[in-house]
Amino acid sequence: MHSSSSTTIDSRCTIYSDKKPTTIKTLKLSVSDLPMLSCQYIQKGVLLPYPPYSIDDLITFLKHSLSTALSHFPALAGRLQTDPTGHVHILCNDAGVDFIHAKARHLSIHSILSPADVPECFKGFFALDKTLSYSGHSKPLMAVQVTELQDGIFIGCTVNHAVTDGTSFWHFFNSFAEICKGSKNISNSPDFSRNTVFDSPAVLKFPAGGPKVTFSGDEPLRERIFHFRREAILKLKIRANNSDLICNSAEVFGKQRNDSWKAANGESNGKVAPLFLMKDKSAEISSFQSLCAQLWRSVTRARELTPSKMTTFRMAVNCRHRLEPRLEPYYFGNAIQSTPTVASAGELLSKDLSFGAELLHKTVVAHGDGTVRDGISGWVKDPRLFPLGNFDGASITMGSSPRFPMYDNDFGWGRPLAVRSGRANKFDGKISAFPGRDGKGSVDLEVVLSPDTMTGLENDGEFMQYVSEISGCTPNTSTIRKSISGS
Repeated sequence: MHSSSSTTIDSRCTIYSDKKPTTIKTLKLSVSDLPMLSCQYIQKGVLLPYPPYSIDDLITFLKHSLSTALSHFPALAGRLQTDPTGHVHILCNDAGVDFIHAKARHLSIHSILSPADVPECFKGFFALDKTLSYSGHSKPLMAVQVTELQDGIFIGCTVNHAVTDGTSFWHFFNSFAEICKGSKNISNSPDFSRNTVFDSPAVLKFPAGGPKVTFSGDEPLRERIFHFRREAILKLKIRANNSDLICNSAEVFGKQRNDSWKAANGESNGKVAPLFLMKDKSAEISSFQSLCAQLWRSVTRARELTPSKMTTFRMAVNCRHRLEPRLEPYYFGNAIQSTPTVASAGELLSKDLSFGAELLHKTVVAHGDGTVRDGISGWVKDPRLFPLGNFDGASITMGSSPRFPMYDNDFGWGRPLAVRSGRANKFDGKISAFPGRDGKGSVDLEVVLSPDTMTGLENDGEFMQYVSEISGCTPNTSTIRKSISGS
């Protein structure tokens, strides 16, 4: 047995596709894939209640389901290969993926979800730790680790970031769960086409031995999950869209509390919507942009920057639906671009929420087909790796998305109790957005900051007034029983 911090490795094996050979031989990395070779593998996982059968049976089910899932996603069982011309491909050779069974039986669901800060133990629930995506030339492109807890199971999935973005990562994870639950087929087949606008003859040159990580990884950090209910986010949206309108939010929420999101957005039931909802939809600042603007303001304030210091809020945007014609929604690979929005600390803090929210909104709205293509042509002229990090101490990088179907990962005995990530790609100012477990438009923000900045954020009344109980608060026993019964 091998021990990693508080987690003990019980067994390790390689899982291969249950169908050989695949008709797909190689997949060339695209303009969106190649920059990710200096990023660490994506590490995301789900916490589940203990299954209603033995752990040995569970491990058998998961291994079989993973093998079947790989037959639908052959790229994940391959390895990276650089050809003589310098182009990097995924060689779909079914070299297999790592499967690890680990134990941390001293940890309970309550003990890992109740602390305010995300406990260090989660870092031990993932394989291929600190592995750069370029290492996929020799290492597996994916690993699944199943960790037994005292009263639960954590399934951690680690995937090469040059092979998938968040959309493709969760597509695979959902399909894996769907198969384990008993489905003969997956709901949505991946699209492996490579004749897209992201295909290019450009060659990205690497230093000898491959790229290095672009952030230190040694700085002291704190990590917290902040939970925002739908009502709180709607308050932010009203503030962001009505900079000069004083409205009684409580009255709005009292009327809308039990409405669906559709009704809350003025689209049905005949009620009078808040004034901002009568705007042209393209001019309306979204709920998520409003939340991001508040975070940008409050983190900037907590950092105590000089007023003239330029700050950057960087968002990853999915380009699949932004292109004309659109990419297939289940296009497999990276189809993302990074969109920076800048403002001085002084402007951001002296003006109201709508100032930052409007800047973010304009950046996102402007990122249409032409902007995507301009970004691609700019990269082709100057191929480069993606510089992940916070180099000036004034940046925020937002990843993941509350639209990702994270809580759809039902492996057969109920929805996840929580979603957590590993150590990968974390630095001061790295934020990840998750859907809240309760759905209904709620959002969890996984916030990673320096300890002093996190303390400042926790003491920021403007930010904390919107935060509900920490998302990690342990579900009660009835919640767990319902999850097991699938109700």
